[in-house]
Amino acid sequence: MIWKPHATVAAVLEQDGKFLLVEEHTPQGLLFNQPAGHWEANETLPAGAIRETLEESAYDFEPEFLIGVYRWHSTKSDTTYLRFAFGGRTLAHHPERALDKGIVRAVWMTLDEIRATQDRHRSPLILRCVEDYLAGKRYPLDLIAHYE
Repeated sequence: MIWKPHATVAAVLEQDGKFLLVEEHTPQGLLFNQPAGHWEANETLPAGAIRETLEESAYDFEPEFLIGVYRWHSTKSDTTYLRFAFGGRTLAHHPERALDKGIVRAVWMTLDEIRATQDRHRSPLILRCVEDYLAGKRYPLDLIAHYE
């Protein structure tokens, strides 16, 4: 068997002291996550974060910086994830837009609310990415080079 991590992108969006999460159906039940998902072929990492944010939350997102790159191994699925988390600006909201299959709702939560719901987080990366964002971790987007 050849090992390979699943590359994912995530958006950390803050507005008025609250962070955007999505509540979604998973094999483990109804859990919270940042707008996030698998990085797809033929897109840049920031473009993947833009796409996932729109699909899962109906918000337009403009990535302005990389918060960090995270490795997490899920023992439940025996899968290793490599997450690229981006921060930036929240743009327009499209409340009429249908959310991705499995997404119940987008919700804005305070840091205290995020901490209080850790038992319902899809991964430990949710809180870690928010804490890194609040700690001021910011890396320029040109740190990531895309070549054809």
